[in-house]
Amino acid sequence: MKFTRTSIWSAFGFVAATTISTTTNVNAFAPIPANIAINRQNSGTTSTAFTPRSIININTSSNKRMASASPTSLNSYTIGIVGATGAVGKEIRNCLEDRGVIKVDKLRFFGSTRSAGKTVSTKSGDVEIELFDVDAARECDIVFLAVDGDFSLAHAKAISEGDDGAVVIDNSSAFRYEPDIPLVVPEINGECTKNSKLIANPNCTTAIGLMALWPLIKAFGVKKVLMSTYQASSGAGQPGMDELTEGTKKYLEGDMKSHDGIDNEIFAYPLPFNVIPQIDKFMENGYTKEEMKVTWESRKICDLGDDVPISCSAVRIPTIRAHSEVIVLETEKKVDIELARKVLEEAPGVVVKDDPETLTYPMPMTATGSYDVEVGRIRKSLAFGDYGIEFFVCGDQLLRGAALNAVLVAEEMDKNGALA
Repeated sequence: MKFTRTSIWSAFGFVAATTISTTTNVNAFAPIPANIAINRQNSGTTSTAFTPRSIININTSSNKRMASASPTSLNSYTIGIVGATGAVGKEIRNCLEDRGVIKVDKLRFFGSTRSAGKTVSTKSGDVEIELFDVDAARECDIVFLAVDGDFSLAHAKAISEGDDGAVVIDNSSAFRYEPDIPLVVPEINGECTKNSKLIANPNCTTAIGLMALWPLIKAFGVKKVLMSTYQASSGAGQPGMDELTEGTKKYLEGDMKSHDGIDNEIFAYPLPFNVIPQIDKFMENGYTKEEMKVTWESRKICDLGDDVPISCSAVRIPTIRAHSEVIVLETEKKVDIELARKVLEEAPGVVVKDDPETLTYPMPMTATGSYDVEVGRIRKSLAFGDYGIEFFVCGDQLLRGAALNAVLVAEEMDKNGALA
């Protein structure tokens, strides 16, 4: 079949007037190196870049199931967002407004000199962006940091320290491996938020994968975890999404035979119609830092010992939002596939899409804009036989992998009394 340029443009949903707005914003199985050693945490219980939120209705039945897991707070809080105009910052605001679990007495946005003075429309009215100031941020009850690690290292502890400091939920990698700072996926280890006013949000890949992996680990135990990830351009924020969309348009406008003239300032190579088997820098053991983050963070969040091998291969793919993962789990107990499916169906924040007869399975197309992580292709592993299970996961990187997890942390802290 011959495809015309017009038909390809149509398939990708591009039209002549399309514009994209830009906002700023060792051994693989070895223990974490001493300089980033971690402790064991006790386990416990924007609009979108390319699709209007009116099309992606986050109030679907599956989303309501997770949204109703926490009752509405009896307390109200002053909430600050640093980086409110970036991709993650926008989604934090959306999650706060759409879920409505945390009662917001006052919403404050903080930014750089470039954004200070501008106004942002919210459901409760316009909010003027303030120039960031540590003392002003400390006036808040909760501060979400949707900024880079350097900013967090410079200011997070100053905002949170002391009895009169704010609770800080940091989305960067700055504090994920510090022994005394909890790294939290609320459905797994939310109780540890009682012990700190500074909370680290996990890497998006880890957060998405563990939503499905943890319930199975509790049910069947774990000997080994093998993971391959297929990560969207949103993992590099709004600039990554913009580079993919602009590059795709240039590719389709050209001869569609080469990537000449397609910029790649964000990614190592042009991403349109390509996959790149590198995310983050390479380390001495041949893994990338992104891959090792999955190992380090999974151990910390799930309280797994160094004797549990966790290996990951991370690939960047030319999708806008929602990361995909193939996960193979070697278990301690024999796996009953029907029981495993039931475990996943009952897990909070997880929706099972697994019916080969109707070609029903997780995809970025359906996971984008959803609060829940989709899980499917659930089957016994040929590699590990009765003691292994293999499955496919999709989750929205900007939601479950970042903004939503941060908001759920705040909800958990409200529920368990940590905000008091």
